[in-house]
Amino acid sequence: MEKMTRRQFMTYLGVGTAALVGTATGVSKVAEVADQAGNKVAAATKGGGRVPFHPIKPSSKDELVLPRGFGHDVIAAWGDEIGNGETFGYNCDLTVYFPIEESSQHGLLWVNHEYVGDGKMFLYPENTPKAKAHKIEQYNLGGSIIEVRKEKGSWKLVKESRYARRVTANTMIDLTGPAKGNQAVGGVSEVEGTFANCSGGRTLWNTVLTCEENFQEDAERWGRNDTHYGWVVEVDPFQPKSKPKKHTALGRFSHENAAMTLAKNGRLVVYMGDDANNEHFYKYISDDVYRKGDGKKNSRLLEKGTLYVADLGKGKWLPLDLEKSPALKEKFQTQGEVLVHAREAAKLLGATPMDRPEDVEVSPVDGSAYLALTNNKDHGNFHGQILRFMEEGDDAGATDFRFEVFAVGGPQSGFSCPDNLHFDKAGNLWVFCDISSSKLNKDGVYESFKNNGAFYIPTSGPNKGEAFQFASGPTDAEMTGPWFTPDEETLFLAVQHPGEETKDPANPTSRWPHGDKPQAAVVAVQGFRG
Repeated sequence: MEKMTRRQFMTYLGVGTAALVGTATGVSKVAEVADQAGNKVAAATKGGGRVPFHPIKPSSKDELVLPRGFGHDVIAAWGDEIGNGETFGYNCDLTVYFPIEESSQHGLLWVNHEYVGDGKMFLYPENTPKAKAHKIEQYNLGGSIIEVRKEKGSWKLVKESRYARRVTANTMIDLTGPAKGNQAVGGVSEVEGTFANCSGGRTLWNTVLTCEENFQEDAERWGRNDTHYGWVVEVDPFQPKSKPKKHTALGRFSHENAAMTLAKNGRLVVYMGDDANNEHFYKYISDDVYRKGDGKKNSRLLEKGTLYVADLGKGKWLPLDLEKSPALKEKFQTQGEVLVHAREAAKLLGATPMDRPEDVEVSPVDGSAYLALTNNKDHGNFHGQILRFMEEGDDAGATDFRFEVFAVGGPQSGFSCPDNLHFDKAGNLWVFCDISSSKLNKDGVYESFKNNGAFYIPTSGPNKGEAFQFASGPTDAEMTGPWFTPDEETLFLAVQHPGEETKDPANPTSRWPHGDKPQAAVVAVQGFRG
């Protein structure tokens, strides 16, 4: 094996749980596997990885800072009218662009609305009755469907749109799969609302998967049954009267996102992370195969299949299934119960605890899955890392895998706390970071990063694994939900919780984007050459 550089060594070694596994198997072996996989990607992309912009430096400015030659349009901010009498929700996260007539200049945008938090000081006066306050909060969470169009070089919201819609914490939603009607969810087949919507994904049949993450606090505060939340929710943006579905076959936990691909035999595969310390990495494999001609009927593939959880030490996917894993019968009586309590089932089987597994995305070049581990301060892992998983036989439907630590956060790499991931068509990775707003620009381990940033990391070529900063967010903010138009000339992203550390609404810590009160907003970034 060739001699490793210091950067390669740090990349392969990593920190936290991944480092323990790497140490157990031998650093040389991990590096050998990584070299083989890296050569494959390099061959597939023919030496790609050119940095398509002039990288910026970390910034503490209260603005969205972009490289020279790039600009952005604010499409919708919290409280804006979006059409059909609806308004844009709070703290936007995931964005997914759906072209209209295959256009890269006209389409629908799904946007998640994750949480209220301390920002509720801007939502309603302090003396608002509790019941009314809860209704306002519930309306401002969930998701928005907005129509967007590029006109005369600028992206704008189409307010007179037949598609404009809000899905909120009060929208009625059907359950599907093994937990539907199960006593573990109170015997119901329909639940009220979706909230804590973090990231998600797009299906092969043109619907959105929006993921319920940290739902526990609001469910308790509002008196909701918490087993009705923590699911992956499917919404059809092109059918305003369609009813969303929560797919219980995908398991219940703090879902970050859902990355969909196909196994070699045509079965559907969905990768998912559970965003909490010492939680796990999952994938779902459908029983039946995907048929393009079935269109949206393929949604049924998310109702019947097997949920697996990763054992990194053995390189195995462990089935969370009563028949395939008899050990589960010691604690659970029905498959619905297993899925409602997926975390407990995973631990019972010996799944690997990880350092906040968040976004996972599948490379369009070689099909490997990249997983962001944001951090775990209890393990001394303050900066996180990105793992790359290679399935046996390059088949997403396999039950054996190998992995490498692709990139490590920290001052030496320039980024910290990777959260959202997104691939461009060439296989370059776009990484959006989430340092807690209370830690930004403060003395300590995060000071050098200043405001939260977005980074470009090539997965091949001479710059493979190197992070180049593309954007810096406003004060206290986190940039989330990156999504390119099909021609890759526009990048949509959300700017979430600017001014989150505000204590006095008359003196906010941020006045982005319009110079008065802080507003979460979704923007269109232009300057790419496609």
